[in-house]
Amino acid sequence: MFVDFNKINLEITAGRKDQLPSPNRPEGRRPQVAFSGRSNVGKSSLINALAGRKSLARVSSRPGKTITVNFYDIDGKLYLVDLPGYGFAQRGAAAQRRFSELTDTYLNSAAEEQLKLVVQLVDCVSGPTDDDKMMIDWMTQLSVPFVVAACKADKPNKTDRNKSVDEIKALTGIDPILVSAKTGEGIRALQSEIIKVL
Repeated sequence: MFVDFNKINLEITAGRKDQLPSPNRPEGRRPQVAFSGRSNVGKSSLINALAGRKSLARVSSRPGKTITVNFYDIDGKLYLVDLPGYGFAQRGAAAQRRFSELTDTYLNSAAEEQLKLVVQLVDCVSGPTDDDKMMIDWMTQLSVPFVVAACKADKPNKTDRNKSVDEIKALTGIDPILVSAKTGEGIRALQSEIIKVL
């Protein structure tokens, strides 16, 4: 299947559980690929790079900028779903609970049918965090298909980069896709992984 990743627009923004697309409606039945990762790991930057855009998904140097579940229509064939980042301690407890519940509701409802793949972002500089490990454990337990994108791959030196790759492989049993929104490394490989699940 050919997918034109340049044909992209933000179609749905859900800040509450009742705003998530219902599987009973046509838009709720479209295949979905979700992007998960800790706050400020680069999910929005990666979505921009996949679409060949600079500012489609809002990017911020401040962690916790994405506080909604954002559905980007790709060529009328699927949604790329930008999930709120986890592990941002400066959010208040009530806000953290709300965003956690929103993400949990999305993942548990979409995982049954519409969710075809989760792109789990792990920072190539710092390696997997405890929160990353919890997310990977959850996906493994529920048999949710996922790939790991080792992002910001342009930043570490070769030794540190290889160390992060080894840590990810030991944790997941799969080879991560090294990606950089800045240099474009791994973008085509990630697009290919997304197309495979459609």
